[in-house]
Amino acid sequence: MFVSEVKIRVRYGETDRMGYVYYGNYAEYFEVARVEALRELGMNYKDMEDSGIMLPVYTFNVKYMKPAFYDDMLTVKTSIKKIPMTRIAFSHEIYNEKGELLNTGEVTLVFIDIKTNKPISAPENFLEKMKKYF
Repeated sequence: MFVSEVKIRVRYGETDRMGYVYYGNYAEYFEVARVEALRELGMNYKDMEDSGIMLPVYTFNVKYMKPAFYDDMLTVKTSIKKIPMTRIAFSHEIYNEKGELLNTGEVTLVFIDIKTNKPISAPENFLEKMKKYF
């Protein structure tokens, strides 16, 4: 299993009138964490897109337990629990500075050939980089 962590500080504009992080911003936090996880693996979206592969979101699920607030330093843990095939599933957990679990999420992306707009297998070079974690 591959695990990555990224820190994100909550900006004032990401909060709602109650002072909570607006629920829609968690999708962006998950995206930041996914991009950094892939970068840590030696891959990135730009290179994949330049090689003819896109990764649109297939499913997005989130469970909220506690709110985050302005200026909180959040830790987003991202896991890839199984080797990708045509889809890659990311599990996310967001913690505050006290170590409290604020929410969890599952996001699944699909490897798509840009020219045909059809699902394809995960790139071989990506699978090679993933092998050491499984």
